[in-house]
Amino acid sequence: MGSLPFFLLLVPCVTSIAFYLLSIHAASRFFSGRSRPGPEFLPLVSILKSLCGLDRETYENLASFCRQDYPRFQLLLGVHDERDPVIPVLRRLALDFPRVDIQIIPCGRALGANPKVNNLLQMQEKADHPFLLVCDSDVRVEMDYLRRVVRPMADPAVGAVTCMCRSMSKGWAGALEALHGATEFCPGVLTANRLEGMKFGLGAAILVRREALQRIGGFTSIADYLADDYLLGNKIAKAGYAVRLSDVVVEHDLSLRGLRALFQRQIRWNRGIRVCRPWGYRGLLFTYGVPMSLALLFAGGGSAFAWGMLGAVWIARLAMAHLVGAGHLHDRAARKFLWLVPLQDLFSFGLWLSGLFGVRISWRGHSYRLTKAGKLIPLEADAPALSPTYDNAPLAAASQ
Repeated sequence: MGSLPFFLLLVPCVTSIAFYLLSIHAASRFFSGRSRPGPEFLPLVSILKSLCGLDRETYENLASFCRQDYPRFQLLLGVHDERDPVIPVLRRLALDFPRVDIQIIPCGRALGANPKVNNLLQMQEKADHPFLLVCDSDVRVEMDYLRRVVRPMADPAVGAVTCMCRSMSKGWAGALEALHGATEFCPGVLTANRLEGMKFGLGAAILVRREALQRIGGFTSIADYLADDYLLGNKIAKAGYAVRLSDVVVEHDLSLRGLRALFQRQIRWNRGIRVCRPWGYRGLLFTYGVPMSLALLFAGGGSAFAWGMLGAVWIARLAMAHLVGAGHLHDRAARKFLWLVPLQDLFSFGLWLSGLFGVRISWRGHSYRLTKAGKLIPLEADAPALSPTYDNAPLAAASQ
């Protein structure tokens, strides 16, 4: 029990317990200090959604933004391919909500390697308002979402507001990813927010002040990078603006087709985090208490101390998952599949190890190589066919 490997494994067990307890504290302080409505602040907002293909409930996700209890906003829907199956859904949406300023934007020009940002660049040309909400297509919100998310922007020092999400999952792959989000990723976000404030954005939803966006060079500054959400918030923070974490938790319609899709998405995220925050990514080792406690049990020969440490780690881990994921975030998967958290941690640890190496990722059926700076280099055989010359007439007609 006195061997060097034993003590080396003991350290991440102890630090993981500290992380779990800190996450509980951070979540408790954050959600108990939710902002109270102040003077009404209802600026004009342009919502930008980059679309590619159909999600499980695309229409309902988009319709939730059309039903906002908000005086005036734009909904810009960017589609690259005129043959995309999402277009009939968008046409139906425009017909069903005639009072909402809905525009279907053809995004056929090749302006950046990141397909999402490529669409954002072209949607921004049609955005009329001083606040831009970049929101994923698979996000669903309540009717008061816009009213609540814009509140921090009443302070001119705030350049961006970002949101956590809870997942509406289906199947085992979806349950594992939902557990990762609610009991691992979001607690990490809350802890970072508590310790140093928000220095990055979260992909589900980021509201930006146009002035702040222009200060960092617009979407062009992140057009060739994988971690566009992280960088958007990070660049705005570095430009001297505050980035706020909203107390609104949005719904994320998580549709995964099996473990392979989960593996590809998680590898993409892990490698993206590694290139953005290399030392922070390596430091995640000290938060993986479940695999480290099992390794400690093996290294300690099944000693009573090793069993006691394993019990302490697992109790703290499950307490954090329950209190933060199920309690504060109200995540369905965290409530229903709490017993799967140790298995999810082992799976997540394996993905973390995979993320330490390699530079190739898959995204929307295409392959890319990541540079050390996080830039996307399309692999020629799989590069997206972003053509600046195709006929956009069908898409343009759809938005009329």
